[in-house]
Amino acid sequence: MKKMIVIEDKGNKEYKRLVQNKILEWLLYIVCYAIVLILVSLLFDSFSISNEYYGLFAFLASVIIYILNQTIKPVLFYITLPITAITFGLFYPIINVIILYITSFILGSNHFYVHGLVIPFFIAILISFLNIIMEGMIIKPIVGRSKK
Repeated sequence: MKKMIVIEDKGNKEYKRLVQNKILEWLLYIVCYAIVLILVSLLFDSFSISNEYYGLFAFLASVIIYILNQTIKPVLFYITLPITAITFGLFYPIINVIILYITSFILGSNHFYVHGLVIPFFIAILISFLNIIMEGMIIKPIVGRSKK
């Protein structure tokens, strides 16, 4: 005797809504990250985004940074874990600086420019801080409302 498990499908509306929310949530993160990059580029001379198609290059940079954060950053973190532990976490922003330099290499220095090591260190800390604020004040309330 075989047992069958039957799962009722209610038009798959829950799945579609969940997928749509994930896509919208991802887009919201990318747009907010692009806004953070624009704000930081206005504050510092050693970090700039090309004035030609300003928003487009900020959006592309935020997508590239997102992809690099999901793929390369964990590998860099595990490789540099001993150094990060010895420096009590002060080396972690250096990983973010490396991600910014890789993004600059991919987009080209004409469109996304990072220069130096000390100032980009503070830029990486500022970007992380602004992302935390942006997530807490804008993204979480919007995503929380849409899930209800």
